[in-house]
Amino acid sequence: MYYCKNCGEAYMTDEAVMCVKCGVAKGRGLNYCHNCGKALQPGSGVCLSCGVPSTTVSASTANGEAKSKIAAGLLGIFLGGFGIHNFYLGYTSKAITQLVLTIVGIVLSCIVVGVFLVMGVSIWGLVEGIMILTGKINTDANGIPLTE
Repeated sequence: MYYCKNCGEAYMTDEAVMCVKCGVAKGRGLNYCHNCGKALQPGSGVCLSCGVPSTTVSASTANGEAKSKIAAGLLGIFLGGFGIHNFYLGYTSKAITQLVLTIVGIVLSCIVVGVFLVMGVSIWGLVEGIMILTGKINTDANGIPLTE
């Protein structure tokens, strides 16, 4: 569950784009923790209640710029077996898992089991690409919402 960073109200769904109580866009505001909903101390970088950073923008994430939902979805659909969409969104451990499984599947393709492994990982990437485009996956690894 996520909380409005402006007023502390809980979002009705994870897919919410704005707070129903105050009308502020999701992710805006510095008054309340998005993780636990408790009030933040002015100027503090970490929530004193739960320890989560009070800002979701990381300096190491392309200067804090949001990633494209369309680009991530298309990468998932067409190159999902290699985990490219997860590298793009910052989910490196999942991306490396997909890449390694695909490489192992290609190596083992001389025996039939490798073909099924490659197909399984490709379907996994395809499903994630569709989930990104439909909004079921709507943030990158740092919690920054994807842009249209």
